[in-house]
Amino acid sequence: MKLIDTILADAASIAAMRRDIHAHPELCFQEERTADLIAKALTEWGIPIHRGLGKTGVVAILKNGTSDRAVGLRADIDALPMTEKNTFAHASRIPGKMHACGHDGHTAMLLAAAKHLSRHRPYDGTVYLIFQPAEEGGGGAREMIKDGLFEKFPMEAVFGAHNWPGMAAGQFALKSGPCFASSNEFKITVRGRGSHAALPHNGIDPVPVACQMVQAFQTIITRNKRPIDAGVISVTMIHTGEATNVVPDSCEIQGTVRTFTLEVLDLIESRMKAVAEHTCAAFGATCDFEFHRNYPPTINHSAETEFARRLLGEVVGPDNVLEFEPTMGAEDFSYFLLERPGCYFLIGNGDGSHREGGHGLGPCMLHNPSYDFNDELIPLGATVWVRLAESWLAAPRLA
Repeated sequence: MKLIDTILADAASIAAMRRDIHAHPELCFQEERTADLIAKALTEWGIPIHRGLGKTGVVAILKNGTSDRAVGLRADIDALPMTEKNTFAHASRIPGKMHACGHDGHTAMLLAAAKHLSRHRPYDGTVYLIFQPAEEGGGGAREMIKDGLFEKFPMEAVFGAHNWPGMAAGQFALKSGPCFASSNEFKITVRGRGSHAALPHNGIDPVPVACQMVQAFQTIITRNKRPIDAGVISVTMIHTGEATNVVPDSCEIQGTVRTFTLEVLDLIESRMKAVAEHTCAAFGATCDFEFHRNYPPTINHSAETEFARRLLGEVVGPDNVLEFEPTMGAEDFSYFLLERPGCYFLIGNGDGSHREGGHGLGPCMLHNPSYDFNDELIPLGATVWVRLAESWLAAPRLA
């Protein structure tokens, strides 16, 4: 493993910043303290910054030489609305908020890279460091783009990374093409006519209509889309009724849809709407059908992925660069990849043994109240960011 000496020397101070961020988590579009901390550090290191994209986003600008070449590196900065179960010194001090996905660590890795790049500039071109808010459901990437990210900071490509528990520290994983799914939500209100439960013939019971609908949705997955195309419909909530002896007027169904392509998503949405409306019609009921598209699928570009694969192999050895198995989880880095070529890869966070005494009894998994980022990754992640930026700007432009 070829780590940069100056980054190793700064590892403890950067880890302290990471733990400070962890202890003061902020939710999407509320990352004022976190953005202030990032901005203060960058300014102290002599790095020009731009604030306000996506409300609380920070962009650092590192220029050297005369080339018009430019590359973007991204870290997310927001936390989750959940209560931390850890009790070590840097555990969350804010009830109901926690850095349970490692965005504090992603921020620290990019800050460590920024500090090195501010002092050592053997590259010709520009490196944009994107500290993005509101990844956890807020679509912060989309909002930064709306606010002119790529117009204000034109870049050839953009790269992002996420820690991955269960994969050994010192290993990376990536994949060309779809790697994270689209995230979408639906809400269907079945409208019948209430009645006494002893006289159901006097009404139109929305409950059996909803049950038929839920079962029928699964035939979209098994009979409408091609078996080789991935897609998931998960009905996760059914709400109805107030009393055991009353047939309710309505029944509400909610859930999520995940796909790796927009074509499959289009198919599922249109078929769900048809199934919902016609199922209701068959029982004499009606429905309101709502379908909200949240994050598109995260689709890595092939040339940029192979570039990242070679670069990672140079740092940790090719045997430690794994092929990532796609997951139905979602990631709003997908918005960046719709606008610019790039690659999103994973860095192993280990098995949880790095956690200090006082950690919760749960596993060290993402979105778990016992999670904590592995500070050993900071020098490695920062080294990768520095080498990636240097190599990108030195290499010929990709066709």
